[in-house]
Amino acid sequence: PRSTLFPYTTLFRSDCTGCSSCANVCPAKDKALKMVPLEDSLKTEEANWEYAMKLPVRDMSAHPLCKPATVKGSQFRQPLFEFSGACAGCGETPYVKLITQLFGDRMVVANATGCSSIYGGSAPTCPYTKNAEGHGPAWANSLFEDNAEYGYGMNLAYKARKEKLVADVNAALAAGADGAIKEALSDWLANNNTADGSKKAAEAVKAALPAAIKAAKGELKEALKAIKDSEDVLVKKSIWIFGGDGWAYDIGYGGLDHVLASGEDVNVLVVDTEVYSNTGGQSSKSTPTGSVAKFAASGKRTKKKDLGMMAMSYGYVYVAQVAMGANQSQVLKAIAEAEAYPGPSLIIAYATCINHGIDMSNGQAEMKKAVEAGYWQLYRYNPELAEQGKNPFTLDSKDPTGNYQEFISGETRYKSLAKTHPEIAQQLFERAEIEAKQRLETYKAKAGK
Repeated sequence: PRSTLFPYTTLFRSDCTGCSSCANVCPAKDKALKMVPLEDSLKTEEANWEYAMKLPVRDMSAHPLCKPATVKGSQFRQPLFEFSGACAGCGETPYVKLITQLFGDRMVVANATGCSSIYGGSAPTCPYTKNAEGHGPAWANSLFEDNAEYGYGMNLAYKARKEKLVADVNAALAAGADGAIKEALSDWLANNNTADGSKKAAEAVKAALPAAIKAAKGELKEALKAIKDSEDVLVKKSIWIFGGDGWAYDIGYGGLDHVLASGEDVNVLVVDTEVYSNTGGQSSKSTPTGSVAKFAASGKRTKKKDLGMMAMSYGYVYVAQVAMGANQSQVLKAIAEAEAYPGPSLIIAYATCINHGIDMSNGQAEMKKAVEAGYWQLYRYNPELAEQGKNPFTLDSKDPTGNYQEFISGETRYKSLAKTHPEIAQQLFERAEIEAKQRLETYKAKAGK
């Protein structure tokens, strides 16, 4: 599709799985998208696709309507995650797509085994791609049980290389670097810990290095060559650890806890479907009371683990709980704050799943219902606010306006229990609602409400 607002800007879109979710959730009065049979449009749209892909891409981030920190502005940025092959209407992939739009050109991803590793590394193609400059996410998959440590190791490796680069830059300046290279290296030293600052400074360093190396001698030449060898570290890396609730709440929790406790600058995204989605829908510690899953065929009897509260107990971990369909602005704000936070961050994202037994074409609407019913809460915990003397906990969702029991009765994972075990279903459902209310009261207390 081509933008009518910016004639020379291609508006990038993700691939279509035929789920209708994007068309259903479109907020425009006159819908921007319309679902039609593939056979009716393949020939014309194939030509349009080829044309759109050849349009020049312009950096519109400076335009007032395209600021990345806004919902609309973020969507003018190219997704570096496409054609994933996930289930139609998957609730996980929109979060991954958004993160690549914001940080994809400097991302490094450690991905736990699970749905996100299957659609993230599906053969014969890889959905993680690159922009016109050849920059994109560096992605790798690890096991269920050690993915957090895997990402932690990636971070330590880049941290060590960064420290070596800083030493080489200081050595070059001490050895008499002058002119353009001195200015570029000095600017990089001052701005290497920020994304935009390091990008701008990195370009200046790369531009000045060839001539400086050619003219230099002795120790200065060796230092400049070492900087040249480490050019890929000049731009601040955005380290991400992806995985589902089976990994984060269960099998990989010990490692996740260790990494969050380390204080290192890593970002964790947990796509929470409340069940082991990829392996057939087994119950996890994220599965709520009363939900039916494999190994909990008669309804889970214990309440959902509160991963966010456990992480908040450290006091120095950024934690957010989000649901894209309920509040897009809050999702964007949480992701931006988490990535900018100079320490460990954890984003727990509610993701609708085919295992829930819902209409997957309305997954975003289902997320909204979950928040309105008090089933899922939205919040952000930012330790930097505490340093400013403010309450670090912000409760972003309002008091429930929907009916909890009505909400869960619309999902097969709950209503099937009422059919197979009616004698215990209502008891478990009532307990689940009480637990959700208690969780909300705990959050309200933390928020000072």
